[in-house]
Amino acid sequence: MTQQYQEVIIPISNQPEELSEILIAQLAEIGYDGFLEETHQLKAYISADEFNQQALTNLLTPYELVASINTIEKQNWNILWESNFSPMQVDQFVGVRASFHEPIKGVKHELIITPKMSFGTGHHGTTYSVMKLMEPINFKAKKVFDFGTGTGILAILAEKLGAALVMGVDNDPWCIENAGENVQVNNCKNIHLALSDTIAITNQYDIVIANINRHILEANMLLFPQIINQDGILILSGLLISDELDMIELCKKHGFKHEQTMTKDGWVAIQFSVK
Repeated sequence: MTQQYQEVIIPISNQPEELSEILIAQLAEIGYDGFLEETHQLKAYISADEFNQQALTNLLTPYELVASINTIEKQNWNILWESNFSPMQVDQFVGVRASFHEPIKGVKHELIITPKMSFGTGHHGTTYSVMKLMEPINFKAKKVFDFGTGTGILAILAEKLGAALVMGVDNDPWCIENAGENVQVNNCKNIHLALSDTIAITNQYDIVIANINRHILEANMLLFPQIINQDGILILSGLLISDELDMIELCKKHGFKHEQTMTKDGWVAIQFSVK
């Protein structure tokens, strides 16, 4: 049977600009993993099996918003993405495109990301900011953990920057499938993918990247210190600007030092070192 998804269309005309970003963060926390931001509406996507009408209603009611809902087939999602997906760049550092786009010239690294249901094409402020933070970091021969790998975009970039081993983890089988395809297309050899909703503490890493959401980051905060080497780096994202100070304080309590914050479109990515 073909897998189905619910397309939730939320009207955001005459609403504050930041509301779209707030809704994406809140929807992600209840299982939505695909988003399209349009001029007058936000489209969010979730597996039909995971869709909960009451949870959606509870989320939208405080904003006095009512969504319309469509059912779409999995294969139609690819067509939808292709019609909305355009190449992007992070300065001259990295370019991200789909296989059907022309090569991007003038960038150090080019990533080919198939625009499927998984979150992470570089366009969103969180992914963009994490890539900006990654640029000056020395990845040569390092072990990297990518928690919430999505499309695998950050894991792929880590290998292109010289990582010797990258472990990418996600709790969505569709993400692991999609990331695996992207790993192959980008000719990566050092990336391992695993389906999991938590962090295994059996290995230690030099660099840990977690671009998910505040709820999951807080739930796993006790585990981060157990997997990072003494001179390691922790990058957290999927956070709104309003989350920054709370997350910095929480990380300080667990042995991390705030190094810098990158901000884009109302979202932040925060870099920490081990105290």
